[in-house]
Amino acid sequence: MAKFIVRRLLLLIPILFGVSVLIFLWVHSLPGTTAQAILGEKATPESIASFNRAYGLDRPLWEQYVNFLGRAVRLDFGVSVQTQQPVWDEINRRFPATIELSLAGLLFAVLIGVPLGYMAARRYGSWLDNVLVSSSLLGVVIPVFVLGYLLKYVFAVKFGWLPDSGRQDIRLDSPHPTGFYVLDGLLTGNIGASFDAFKHLILPGIALGTIPLAIVARITRASVLDVVNEDYVRTAEAKGLTRGTVRQRHILRNAMLPVVTIIGLQAGLLLSGAILTETVFAIPGMGSFMKDAIFKHDYSTIEGFILFSSVIYVLINLAVDIAYGLLDPRVRVRT
Repeated sequence: MAKFIVRRLLLLIPILFGVSVLIFLWVHSLPGTTAQAILGEKATPESIASFNRAYGLDRPLWEQYVNFLGRAVRLDFGVSVQTQQPVWDEINRRFPATIELSLAGLLFAVLIGVPLGYMAARRYGSWLDNVLVSSSLLGVVIPVFVLGYLLKYVFAVKFGWLPDSGRQDIRLDSPHPTGFYVLDGLLTGNIGASFDAFKHLILPGIALGTIPLAIVARITRASVLDVVNEDYVRTAEAKGLTRGTVRQRHILRNAMLPVVTIIGLQAGLLLSGAILTETVFAIPGMGSFMKDAIFKHDYSTIEGFILFSSVIYVLINLAVDIAYGLLDPRVRVRT
């Protein structure tokens, strides 16, 4: 298993190098320039030249890329032209909100989607199965922002059960050592603050996790249906094994392989989808900051954020590969 993990880690090096090239070329192909976006249309050629010189934008493109890559390996993404603060500090300040929201959406999708898909498969053709198939189609097509505003109106405005925006009640003056508000409440012994932060995640987590939930449930249902018709499952049932044993040893273990794959893919998509959800629920994550960065051609911020997100995405896929290896030892042998 150790060799399997080491091989996977070594593969990350060329992948991240390719990602860094694509990010850099895409960012520098955006129409307009940073100087024009920051200084405005009335900027003089002298002020534009001075701006470009100050931020190293007057250097050849290959030199800018080498500088970007050299800094990135040291987790130094330069200075944001919007805030004049190091991009790494901005990421540290805002990314926990985005990660926390993505985790809430992922947990919602997995903890509900997998059991629902399993139950629908075991009751194939029943009303539960028909309801799941129909509702999952609706869950896939409904846009995140439509569902988000609908949830806000019903559960926050109409009934007042849950908060409609932000990460925590502003009257709670609790410390945030990690930036993950739910975790910070537990670490500092302030359970009330932790619970309040959790309440603020419910509606955006549901809005963000509904599409992945529908996909996970459908994949789980299809995978379980395939496995339960295999000969080894029928043999296990004919041998008199209990339903729980058959489920644990033969059905779930084999049916989870495609489910784990789809969960890994959805985790990466949730990270990018969280930006839109943050806008709907006024969560101070990377969403609004990235929107301004794109409009102002804040190259350092865009490059830093996308590269950091890419690292997280490939690490999630690494975790999926490792889970694959644990679930099916043949994968470790073949790779």
